Amino acid sequence: MALGVKSMLANTAYIACALLFALQTLAQAAGERSSTTAGANSSNDLQRPGAPPTHVEDTRGELDPQALEAAGLHIGEIVIDNGDVFDPSIPAENHAIFRLANRLHIETRPDVIRDQLLFKPGDLYSANLTRESERILRANDYLFDARVEPVRIHDGLVDLVVHTKDVWTLNPGVNFGRSGGENSSGFQFEESNLLGTGRSIMLGYDQDVDRSSRQIRYTDPHFRGTWNELKLSYEDNSDGKLRELSYKQPFYSLATVRAGGAGYRDWDRIDSRYNLGEVVDKFRHLEQHVEGSAGWGSKVANSNWVRRISIGVAYDSDEFQTIVDPLAATSLPEDRTLAYPFVDIELLQDAFEERRNQDQIERTEDFYAGPYLRARLGYASTAWGSDRDAVVMGLKAGTAIEHGDEHKYSLLIESQGGARYERGTITNALYAAEARYYWRVSQSQLFFASLSGTISKNLDQDRQVLLGGDSGLRGYPLRYQDGSSRALFTLEQRYYTKYYLFRLFHVGGAVFFDMGRTWGRGTISGPTEGLLKDVGVGLRFGSSRSAFGNVIHVDLAFPLDGDSSIDKLQLVVETKKSF
Repeated sequence: MALGVKSMLANTAYIACALLFALQTLAQAAGERSSTTAGANSSNDLQRPGAPPTHVEDTRGELDPQALEAAGLHIGEIVIDNGDVFDPSIPAENHAIFRLANRLHIETRPDVIRDQLLFKPGDLYSANLTRESERILRANDYLFDARVEPVRIHDGLVDLVVHTKDVWTLNPGVNFGRSGGENSSGFQFEESNLLGTGRSIMLGYDQDVDRSSRQIRYTDPHFRGTWNELKLSYEDNSDGKLRELSYKQPFYSLATVRAGGAGYRDWDRIDSRYNLGEVVDKFRHLEQHVEGSAGWGSKVANSNWVRRISIGVAYDSDEFQTIVDPLAATSLPEDRTLAYPFVDIELLQDAFEERRNQDQIERTEDFYAGPYLRARLGYASTAWGSDRDAVVMGLKAGTAIEHGDEHKYSLLIESQGGARYERGTITNALYAAEARYYWRVSQSQLFFASLSGTISKNLDQDRQVLLGGDSGLRGYPLRYQDGSSRALFTLEQRYYTKYYLFRLFHVGGAVFFDMGRTWGRGTISGPTEGLLKDVGVGLRFGSSRSAFGNVIHVDLAFPLDGDSSIDKLQLVVETKKSF
């Protein structure tokens, strides 16, 4: 299902800026790409209207973070240098329309940025904490990039400047997407940096193949100036309602020693089961989930490993009812109630690296290049309110393998799954694994390949293993093939250009090939089309000014197999977090 082309294409003020400015810039676009654009791309778009404040001596390029740490210096002054959406010091952005956009935009408050730093004046300077603070800041949708820079040494202190750059966060408009031969659309008023506080609020209406939905959501990632995150969500849908509430303090950094919180979800909806892209049957699904936990983290002595352990309790209830519909299911899934305590264990390394043009376009990426493991073990008992005795299991693990200069070759291996052991057998077992390979052919080209697979055993009848246009097989309808297992293979040649469209989008392109199929008897017993293949081409627009989605995909996919009802050309329009 498409996520929708949001924000800048739909934002009224933003589109007006883009269209008016386009008329002025089309004639000089080629010249600007060779001069101003190339320079902007090479510096992460963190140019500023000026140098750091004049009371801080600018010695950039002379202060090595590791040397500062080895010298045992303490932190002196911390200056927040937050750049606006457009930079008037760049000639290509020094236009009335862009200056108006800056005036309409409310900048992130310095205290909001300051509160997310892992250090304060008087602390010992740590190169690791400054790098991790950059990662934390870059994780915010309302910031394009972040840099912590030592600029001056005096009296045993080192002064720091925190450079950040805002993006456009107001989205009053419409969205549209298409994948798997189905459209999604909607309109909303969304602000992801309310009054510069980092809070987000959204009022909207969405319609897709499953349902139409009226939504309201509110998120405060730093409730009352803490690391506690508050989320509230309510949806009045065409097939029911969704209510969600959570309040938690996550493991926000590698040095976090305590975490915990609680969450609640109540979702009344109609679920559909598919085969060959068509709905086979439907039923009502009443889902409730409640979970609370507390966790502790610590670094493993004499290593860069971090260990986290959480204990908690969870309650899961799934009730299924028949509906009045020509496609109403004649056989309903079995109701389930699971109440259980659990233990979570997580192991990971301090192995983050900065990349460019890997899964994004001209954007700093915090790439995890180490191994990790997350596991959950719980026990549900009738004595605690469950309708059965069961061992609940979950696992997620992965690693990265790299070689060559400047990480020319990278292989990422990830896997995750879960199951229950009940009544003497494994049930609802689902395990998926994926290998992603990156070959950096040149600064402007990257070859990408992925191989993923999923296997299942005794799945609950409300779950399916599906493959189609919404799960990577771009030339086919969504949810096209059903089975007990599946595999998907993708080849993609990616191109990164120097085009900076209207100073709003970095432009890239791709040529791709997808191949996949399902095997075995799925939840729905129906015909299968065997091995399916498609080829295609696409454009990528990397959003450098908006908080709503990082990369817009526009693909033309040509199916090479399948039944005669499939369109010979599939248009796919999506907003994704990666290339």
